Amino acid sequence: MSEIINNREYRKKVLKELIMELHEGKSVEEVKERFAELIKDVSASEISEMEGALIAEGMPVQEVQRLCDVHAAVFKGSIEEIHKEDIQEIEKTPGHPLHTFMLENREIEKLLKGRINEELEAFKADDSNSNVEKLIEAFNLLWEVDKHYSRKENLIFPYLEKYGITAPPKVMWGVDDEIRAEIKGVKIELEKYKGNKDEIIKRTEVLINKVNEMIFKEENILFPMCKDTLTEDEWLTIAEESGEIGYCLTEPAGVWKPKRVNLEKKEADKVSTQASGYVKLETGILKVEELEAMLNTLPFDITFVDKDDVVKYFSQGKERIFARTKAIIGRTVHNCHPPASVHVVEKIVQDLKSGAKDQEDFWIKMGDVYALIRYFAVRDSEGNYLGTVEVTQNIKPIQDIEGEKRLMS
Repeated sequence: MSEIINNREYRKKVLKELIMELHEGKSVEEVKERFAELIKDVSASEISEMEGALIAEGMPVQEVQRLCDVHAAVFKGSIEEIHKEDIQEIEKTPGHPLHTFMLENREIEKLLKGRINEELEAFKADDSNSNVEKLIEAFNLLWEVDKHYSRKENLIFPYLEKYGITAPPKVMWGVDDEIRAEIKGVKIELEKYKGNKDEIIKRTEVLINKVNEMIFKEENILFPMCKDTLTEDEWLTIAEESGEIGYCLTEPAGVWKPKRVNLEKKEADKVSTQASGYVKLETGILKVEELEAMLNTLPFDITFVDKDDVVKYFSQGKERIFARTKAIIGRTVHNCHPPASVHVVEKIVQDLKSGAKDQEDFWIKMGDVYALIRYFAVRDSEGNYLGTVEVTQNIKPIQDIEGEKRLMS
């Protein structure tokens, strides 16, 4: 046993050295051989455990992300064969969330090899306004991956975290955000095109490779791990909530019905067990259904995080700005945000919790939406911290108001 522990500690030490070498500028090719030797006869899950240990020891998630491209380059020769049966089983289950993810991956690949590649080649040959516009349109389609990644982050990752699998989701979320940022970045360069043709070609080719690598990592590391970890009921919840976020370039191939689950009975049970009765408040009494309907009718989104930083509630208004699914209930707020911004969230919560601040506001433009995001400390009558409430509202319609509209007119 001690030999196994020592070997693991040694591998972790070398893994840390490789990450630092990548940080200092070494290429994937330069560290690939040493990494391959290190992980010989080691499973992908053990590598994830070692990465998780490094993160727990304080190594920034962004540094561990540097290994992602090395993983893909080294594992391709073997890991596909290891998980071949897992993938084949998933492919035989239309409507299952993993089947839908893989269906989307095939459409993403088709888009990359087809339209994006064709428009990029046309742009290489002639960077006319017409070809620039066509490439922008192709990138608008590629942005659909945001829905694919959002379902993965908001529906799959919370369950993995509940089983103690935290490092792979954090690392993968970070890479998802890199891909999102690069799609936006290339689009901006094209929209204000100034003849920087070579730069755009290079960035696009790197982006295409990164998206393809993410498909490989999902199907050969993430999906098999999920298949072995999540329960049938958890998959059913994911399937039911996926439509809230939407699908990427395609739709599910059918409605998945687990053999042991009676969907009609489950729905009937859900209705019969809905909360009934009243909630007595200091300034009135409301039926539970009235309270819930009222919160869902308000023209803004509300999310409540308790004093232990656990998500307890969110409203379900008709026009949501940010995706929320029931999978986040019971999840710590730190795990609900991408690695690049989690430190900001932690600082906000700490300031509200300590009393350094009572509120914090942010505002961002998102196409036609101008989102005002406000965080308020929730305290009892004696000033004790109970949690934080996040309120998000599209203030664009309010900014557009002019003149007056009176009740008596």
